[in-house]
Amino acid sequence: MRISDYVEQSFGNLCKRKLRTFLTTCGVMIGVGALVCMFAFGQGIQRRITEQFSKVDLFNYINISAPNRTGEPTPSGDPDDPDAGRMGGDASRADVNDHDAPKLDASFLEEASRIEGVETAFPELRFPAQICLGDKEQFTLVQVLPADICRSGAVSFKAGRCYEPHEPNELILTDSLLRRLGMTEASKSLGSRIEIATLTLDFSLANLFRMAFSKDEQGLPFARQSYKFTIVGIAERMPFGGMGDVYVQPEAAGAMRKLSLTSIWDFFRPAGQAANYPTVTLRVKSPKYVAPVKKELESRGFRTFALMDQLEEMRTGFLIMDVFLLAVGMIGVTVASLGIVNTMVMSILERYKEIGIMKAVGASDKDVKKIFLFESGVIGFAGGIFGLALAWMVSAVINQVVNHFTARQGVSYMSYFSFPWWLCLGAIAFSVLVSLLAGIYPTLRAARVDPAVALRHD
Repeated sequence: MRISDYVEQSFGNLCKRKLRTFLTTCGVMIGVGALVCMFAFGQGIQRRITEQFSKVDLFNYINISAPNRTGEPTPSGDPDDPDAGRMGGDASRADVNDHDAPKLDASFLEEASRIEGVETAFPELRFPAQICLGDKEQFTLVQVLPADICRSGAVSFKAGRCYEPHEPNELILTDSLLRRLGMTEASKSLGSRIEIATLTLDFSLANLFRMAFSKDEQGLPFARQSYKFTIVGIAERMPFGGMGDVYVQPEAAGAMRKLSLTSIWDFFRPAGQAANYPTVTLRVKSPKYVAPVKKELESRGFRTFALMDQLEEMRTGFLIMDVFLLAVGMIGVTVASLGIVNTMVMSILERYKEIGIMKAVGASDKDVKKIFLFESGVIGFAGGIFGLALAWMVSAVINQVVNHFTARQGVSYMSYFSFPWWLCLGAIAFSVLVSLLAGIYPTLRAARVDPAVALRHD
C-alpha cells in the first residue's frame, strides 16, 4: 500500500464515526491550544522585556555608587551586622578612610567621561517639588536628566520633543502626571507655562520668630521657592517604574534652590562644601565596553552595577518560567492523549472482524499497524492545527481585554503573547508526536488480532 492509500483509508475510517472523532480532536485541540497559549505568553513577556531593555539601551548603562564610609564594601546595609564592626574598624581609621575614599562629585564626572568607551556620565539626582498647572497641584519627584540622555532613546514621547541643551527653562512631563493635573490631551499642553515649587531650609530670624509664636499653624523651618518652565514634551511612563514624573536639565536644577538630601548627614555638611552624588550613571557606546569600564571603576574603589551582569540570571529565570508554563500546559495534552487511546481502543473493538478479514486476505501486522498509526496521526495533525488557531484567538481576546483596562492607566498597547514560527511548527509536530505515542498501544493490540478468532467474532 502507498502512503496515500493509508491516508485515504485513515480519513475514511475516522469519518465513519464523526462524533467520536470530533470529540477526540477537540480534546487534542484544547490541550495543544492551552500548551501553546502558555508558552506564547512566556515568549511574549520575554520579548517585551528584551525589547524595552534594547529600546532604551539599558544594557549600555552602568550605575556607580561610592564605597561605604570606611572605603570598604559592606556585606549588608544592616547596622547590626557583626561583620560591619569588624570591617569598620575604630573611629580614627574611619575618619582617615572617609577622607581618602573616592567620591562621586563633579571632578569624578569629568574623569569618568574620559574613560574609553564612555559616552556620557550624569548623576542620579531627584528632588521633591510641588507641580502647579493652572489651579491644579501635584506633589512629585523631579528627575534631573541631561538632554543627550533624553535624546538617546531613554524617553519615549507621546507628544512634543526633548528639551534643547541650551534652553534650561524647558521641561518634560509624563503623561500620568499630566492626567493627574487635569489634562487628557498631551498635544494641547505643549507650550503651557508650569510652575515648580521647591522647599528650602529657612533659619532666618523672621522664620524663627514665626515658628516660636505661631498659633494658627505648626511652624516649620522651610521656605517655598517657585520657578517657571515651559512644557515642550509629554513622555510615556518610563519602563519598569521609571525615574520621575518631571524631567529638567542639570543647568536648570543647579540654578534652583531646593531641599535635596541624600542622607541625614547632609544637614551637618560644612558650609560651602559641595554634596557628593548618591549614584552616578555612565552610558557606554555599546555593551562590549561594560566589562572593561566596570573593571576600571572597581579598581578605583567604586561599587558598580550593570544590567548586563544580570542577563544570565534573567535567562535562567525565563527558562524556569518556560518550564513551569510547559508543565501546566502538558496537563491538557496528557488528558487529550488518553482520549486518543480510548478512541483507538474502541475502534479496534468495533472493527475486530474487519481487522481479521484484512489479515485473512494478506494484510501483514505491519500494514495493520500503519493504518492505526495514520489514524492517530491524522487526529493529532488536525488537533494541532485547530489548537494553534484556538491559542491565537484566545491570546487576541486576552490582549484586547487587558489593554482596554491598562489604557486607562496611560499604558501604551502591548502584546502579551508571541507566536514565533518555530513555536507554531513545533506545536503541530508535537501534537502529531503525542498522538502517535498515544496510538502505540492500540496499534500493537490491533496487530495481535488472530484472524481465525476475529472471523468467528460476532
